[in-house]
Amino acid sequence: MTDGTNHFTRPDVAGFLAFLNAQEGPKMEELPPAAAREMFRAMAQMADSPRGELAQIEDRTIPGPAGDITIRLYDNRPDRAAGPVLVFYHGGGWVIGDLDTHDGWCAEAARQLDMPVVAVDYRLAPEHPFPAAPKDCEAATRWVADNIPCTGLVLAGESAGGNLTIATALTLRDRPASKPVIAIHPIYPAVTTHNDWQSYRDFGEGHLLTEGSMTWFGNHYAADPADYRAAPLDFPAEGLPPTVLVTAGLDPLRDQGRAYAAKLVAAGVTTVYREGAGTIHGYINLSQAIPSAKEDIRGALTILKALVAEATPAA
Repeated sequence: MTDGTNHFTRPDVAGFLAFLNAQEGPKMEELPPAAAREMFRAMAQMADSPRGELAQIEDRTIPGPAGDITIRLYDNRPDRAAGPVLVFYHGGGWVIGDLDTHDGWCAEAARQLDMPVVAVDYRLAPEHPFPAAPKDCEAATRWVADNIPCTGLVLAGESAGGNLTIATALTLRDRPASKPVIAIHPIYPAVTTHNDWQSYRDFGEGHLLTEGSMTWFGNHYAADPADYRAAPLDFPAEGLPPTVLVTAGLDPLRDQGRAYAAKLVAAGVTTVYREGAGTIHGYINLSQAIPSAKEDIRGALTILKALVAEATPAA
């Protein structure tokens, strides 16, 4: 049951949702994974801003725990001295999404942060259920630390990728890589396997990410709720690096993101929390359809850049 509140919706978000909810045809959760992946790619191509100009964009193949992993390197200044490198894990419920669906955000992050960005194309469920994705993300992040000239790691990701950001940070807190993780940026992350949140009840229909699609994702991913990588909200957060955590005001995942930010603060972690009022889950790769998302992205990256600058001398 919703709480009866009339929630603010930005005009451009309302327009996009009206368009989206008027579309005919099957819902994502009514499709097999391969077709759902194509649907997501088509939406990202239509709704996201173009990648734009960048000095270096390079796909590479690196070894993983169960075969090769593809990564994509973005850099606006490839001749730079070693410094921080951002490792990005895409969203898509651990079932959909790839390097292309989040291409625009990665390029923008490379420009705004003025640092290399490495996007990781981890294995997807149901072909590769939990814990394949976090194992690939850990392996790829360790490879970046060992093979990309850098002084420290910044981890970032959205939705399922926000979960993988926190999971990888927890793993590397306890079993460090060859370079330190100096900051993390979970974007509307999934941090628990349970759905008893008011934001689920308020926004579980008609706001892009639905209760049905979340159930579909969860069933395919088959995460173990007793594992910290699936439910970091239920495990200690002490010792995590400085964090910029963002949520969206109309997102079913909003309340668990709020709860995790509070957990970080209680654990003594340097934490900046931002909530995009009146916007929806998925906005970082919808910035052409929702132009106001560009300011949300810019604002979060500005804070992340400052946090990284503060953390870099300590690294």
